[in-house]
Amino acid sequence: MKFEIKKKLDGTLARAGVMTTSHGIIETPAFVVVGTKATVKALTPEQVKDLGAEAVLANTYHLYLKPGSELVKKAGGLGKFMNWPGPTFTDSGGFQVFSLGAAFGKKVNKISSPETDYSSILQNTRIVKEAQEAVGELAKIDDGGVTFKSHIDGSEHRFTPESSIKIQEDLGADVIFAFDECTSPQASYEYQREAVDRTHRWAKRSLDAHKNKNQAIFGVVQGGRYKDLREESAGVISEMGFDGFGIGGSFDKEDVYSVVGLVNSILPEDKPRHLLGIGEPADLFGGVENGADLFDCVAPTRIARNGTLYTRDGRINVLNARFMNDFSPVDGECGCYTCKNFTRTYIAHLFRAKEMFAATLASIHNLYFIVNLVKKIRQSILDENFFEFKERFLARYHFK
Repeated sequence: MKFEIKKKLDGTLARAGVMTTSHGIIETPAFVVVGTKATVKALTPEQVKDLGAEAVLANTYHLYLKPGSELVKKAGGLGKFMNWPGPTFTDSGGFQVFSLGAAFGKKVNKISSPETDYSSILQNTRIVKEAQEAVGELAKIDDGGVTFKSHIDGSEHRFTPESSIKIQEDLGADVIFAFDECTSPQASYEYQREAVDRTHRWAKRSLDAHKNKNQAIFGVVQGGRYKDLREESAGVISEMGFDGFGIGGSFDKEDVYSVVGLVNSILPEDKPRHLLGIGEPADLFGGVENGADLFDCVAPTRIARNGTLYTRDGRINVLNARFMNDFSPVDGECGCYTCKNFTRTYIAHLFRAKEMFAATLASIHNLYFIVNLVKKIRQSILDENFFEFKERFLARYHFK
């Protein structure tokens, strides 16, 4: 992997770059589309490429359970398995420690915000909730790793830094992540202190276990909402020799501007930085302004499958009665396949009729919206009009 900075934005940490992998380039800043189980839900790989995506991120935890990392390896790796020709990422499974353990059944996620309910982004699906009722808390952390029970059948498994790296090497992604512990933004300082120290030890073990030098490995900075812990973590992880860096949750909403900037001012400038699990429009601007190069989030496709769509004027829920006779596109300024060919009325009909095509059209639109928003942010850095573009966009965009 190579990373080259093409343009810096004066007075900020923002930069436009090019990240080169063995399966293609990523022009940064970029939004990495989440394909949790080696598929972007409701979409073909061709549709994902056509909407502008350059890279896909899959989930180590889920692919380990089904179909198994060894099977994916036999298929030729993640990209060939899912017929995705471009760059691929896999997370470490560390977020599942959070979502299946401390966060289970609680309205808490990587970001805490008084305005927005982010609980839907957790792995709190119906089947997981039923599994929790049957087996109790699904993840237990110790210094060696995490012992967890499958949300599928309750069987017991264990992740360690070494096993996480081995699974990710079998999956064959271009970029993999060191095993880390993601904590709740509500966790105490004392627990955050323990988790940061554990993450640092796990990072060293992850590096030692990393054998496939064709894969880039990113270390993960933790520390919750505490600036001193974030600063310490950034310093420790930056000295370990990783190819790039992930900035893990958890945050308060305003931390996207303060803590992320603090972390990126410490991390080496010549290596890429991935702000993990972040995908709301306002947060993307904040992340870029403070030095983040890559983003990923399940939210665009997850809310799409529930009928919630992004527009330049904020979110809309197409299931609302007023859209049953609205023959305009989802967003009149959008160039996606959905907006070019279908109306709000038609998409509302599909959702009400419970047709699968509804999720496809909604997901195409939301991903196009987010992927291309980040592309426009990148272009605004190159054109030196980032702040004007940010002001215009956020003046219009609000939640409805």
